[in-house]
Amino acid sequence: MMGKAADLSEFDRGQIVMARRLGTSITKTARLVGCSRSAVVSIHAKWINCGDTSSRRQGVDRPRVVKEKGRLRLPRLVKQNRRYRVAQLTAQYNAGQSASVSEHTVQRTLLDMGLCSRRPTRVPLLTKLIVNYAYSGPGNIGTG
Repeated sequence: MMGKAADLSEFDRGQIVMARRLGTSITKTARLVGCSRSAVVSIHAKWINCGDTSSRRQGVDRPRVVKEKGRLRLPRLVKQNRRYRVAQLTAQYNAGQSASVSEHTVQRTLLDMGLCSRRPTRVPLLTKLIVNYAYSGPGNIGTG
């Protein structure tokens, strides 16, 4: 049974790429994997041009709530109001948009864009050595 390029697994695609890189002919590679010669040619060409052999179709997942314009607008809101919390940013974002979004969506979008708090959530506890150093002065480390 001859497989089409879309029906092949990632393993088969990898076999095609490696066989072609090792100099195996198109016909021998097709026999090895059990697919058509045109599938071998298209997968190898795709790997050469893109570096990727996957057949995942683009834009098949669920529609985005925050569209492209909103993704451009959100960083501007953050820059204008650095001290605002997510709830305040969400309220301001929803004031200008026709579709309202939840706080969770705004927070997820901000994290996806790399806009997150620079403030550490956990501060390291003071160790005994640091406390002794702070209270006894720099010349008395370890005597405490």
